[in-house]
Amino acid sequence: MIPLLLTSALQLAELLVSSVVHILFGLYLFSSAIAGDLTQTFLESIFKPKPIVEVKQGNTTTQVNDLTPIVLVHGIFGFGKGVSVNIFYLLSLSCKWCVNWGFVILQRLGGLSYFAGAEKKDERVLVPDLGSLTSVHDRARELFYYLKGGRVDYGEDHSKACGHSQFGRFYDKGEYQEWDEDHPIHFVGHSAGAQVVRVLQQMLADEMFDGHENTNENWVLSLTSLSGALNGSTRTYLDGIQPEDGKSLKPICLLQICRFGSIIYDWLDISWLKSYYNFGFDHFNMSWKKTGLRGLVDCLLGNAGPFASSSGDWILPDLSIQETMKLNANLKTFPNTFYFSYATKRTRKPPLGGVMGIHPLLSIRVLQMSQWRYPRGIPLPYKGYIDEDWQDNDGALNTVSMTHPRIPVEHSNLVVRSDSDCLPLQPGIWYYKIVEADHIMFILNRERAGVEFDLIYDDIFERCRKHVFRQSPQTMPNKAQRKLGGDKEE
Repeated sequence: MIPLLLTSALQLAELLVSSVVHILFGLYLFSSAIAGDLTQTFLESIFKPKPIVEVKQGNTTTQVNDLTPIVLVHGIFGFGKGVSVNIFYLLSLSCKWCVNWGFVILQRLGGLSYFAGAEKKDERVLVPDLGSLTSVHDRARELFYYLKGGRVDYGEDHSKACGHSQFGRFYDKGEYQEWDEDHPIHFVGHSAGAQVVRVLQQMLADEMFDGHENTNENWVLSLTSLSGALNGSTRTYLDGIQPEDGKSLKPICLLQICRFGSIIYDWLDISWLKSYYNFGFDHFNMSWKKTGLRGLVDCLLGNAGPFASSSGDWILPDLSIQETMKLNANLKTFPNTFYFSYATKRTRKPPLGGVMGIHPLLSIRVLQMSQWRYPRGIPLPYKGYIDEDWQDNDGALNTVSMTHPRIPVEHSNLVVRSDSDCLPLQPGIWYYKIVEADHIMFILNRERAGVEFDLIYDDIFERCRKHVFRQSPQTMPNKAQRKLGGDKEE
């Protein structure tokens, strides 16, 4: 009896600590974004910026538009470059003094960069803003229409099964409307973003977009997985997913707190807050304006909404080993697409080695994941599962899960120890590196990674521009200008 009570007390203490750490980190990002915007607006109201005269040289714009886009796809709880919103206009409805401060145009989280500014390293990079907690399926659909334009269609059958609207946001102008087999795209996916791209590529191969019947897998030129969730994670079980089915939630867990908070957030439907950060559940119509108090109760009880026990149409179940294996069973590695993966690892020998150099958000989970064992008495997630294979991790995902698709069938792969060993790159093979880093080392804050940040992203962008192509390598705009200038001098 006493050991049971002690264990329960320790579990509740761990849940409390984890909850506080995650909430504080979220509030830190949120408040930093607001503070940054307020400061910028205040300074601009005092020191009005001088108009910038832009001098255009040659046809640089045309040449940049000729480059194949590199699309950075964020992971869970992530964000991209969202729709701008005038927060001071919204606040002025209830606070007159805000008007005197002037106006500021905001984006997701005040213009913070999920990829810590890596998008500025190349002339043509797109950073879509997808649902931060929506399912892999829904995010893949959103990504397609973000690029091609039009109203997001989640699919009739899927929408009915999951109890949400078939249609979502309307993109008046796609970011890359010419996207097709002759104009393919490079994708870089962090965490769950990598799996989103894989699902999108399979949808393209299966021609699953109404009105776009001629899609195929060759629309994706390359996929780079950065700490990608390619085979699921044992962290989902620590956070609250039941290992028995890989989908339902434990009664008391961190994910229950997350579920409760996101439902309340969407139900309150405060426009300026959702313009700052949106979980992506608008197509579930959970707002109090549409469902009233009864709708809130139904969502909290699990009878409706994305967390309904009948559908579970949100991201965390998609990251369990069981659900990932079901998803992977229908995903192929295609022969004309280049694949590369960076698998991160922060597991070290205790005592101090287990937490040194790890972000506080992940330090507890690194230790827990390295010690976690699949419960006895229930079927293993797949034949051949061994706990020791899943010990190394980065605090969010297991290193073995990030290298290449392994379950239920292992895809063609090659470990890279030196870049020269794998050149020239061959399509249809997962090249992967093991990198010493935690899960958020290369996002949000570039100072944490230091020089490693530049090495990783320079490596990614250089590979896309110089080593991954189907016909001939592209010439960068600045290099083309220098070449033209050199010709004139001669």
